[in-house]
Amino acid sequence: MGIFTRFRDIISSNINAMLDKAEDPEKLIRLMIREMEDTLIEIKASCAGVMAGRKKIQRQLDEVRARIEYWNEKAPLAVSKGRDDLAREALLEKRKHMNRAETLEKELMEHNGLVEDYQNDIRQLEEKLGTAREKQRILVQRHIHANGKRRAQEDIRRVGSTEALLKFDEFENRIERMEAEAELVNFGSRPTLKEDLDNISTDEDIEKELQDIKSSYVSGEGDTNNSSGH
Repeated sequence: MGIFTRFRDIISSNINAMLDKAEDPEKLIRLMIREMEDTLIEIKASCAGVMAGRKKIQRQLDEVRARIEYWNEKAPLAVSKGRDDLAREALLEKRKHMNRAETLEKELMEHNGLVEDYQNDIRQLEEKLGTAREKQRILVQRHIHANGKRRAQEDIRRVGSTEALLKFDEFENRIERMEAEAELVNFGSRPTLKEDLDNISTDEDIEKELQDIKSSYVSGEGDTNNSSGH
């Protein structure tokens, strides 16, 4: 496929419609961008070649115009010296260079038109390429979002599955067993010396408090008996 055929196909293409119909939009957009980039490189290279040719034609035209001016000055000089034959030769040279200049001017106009056309093509293709790249960026973001959402849904399904719940129950039971085992570590073991001393001290305090209550009770009964006998 030639460069201009590809360019026409690209410019006339409806990117959104093509992507909507594609089975793999991301792959298609990558291929489209690659095609656009390759076509753009070729068009720019062709444009550069025409611009180089235009410069060459302009140099030739400047040289021919200089020769026209030269012979235009020599003809009157020859006439002033009475050399009509030389003046006639000078005028013939002038005409020849004028004809050459006319041809070069036409070529220069054609090259100017080609450069302008190429530049317009480049602008259109760059706009199309910008649209495609933006579309690619959106597709990539959607793809990343879709993958993230899919993974999240898979995680939710895994957590909600019977197997996962059984694993959680098993883990919880294991922790409860560990807690129970920790509570039984010192169960039934002989009290330490410190614990025995603490218990003795506690028992003495209780006995003293008990005796105080009994003494108060006995004292109260005695007062009651005395009052009755009186």
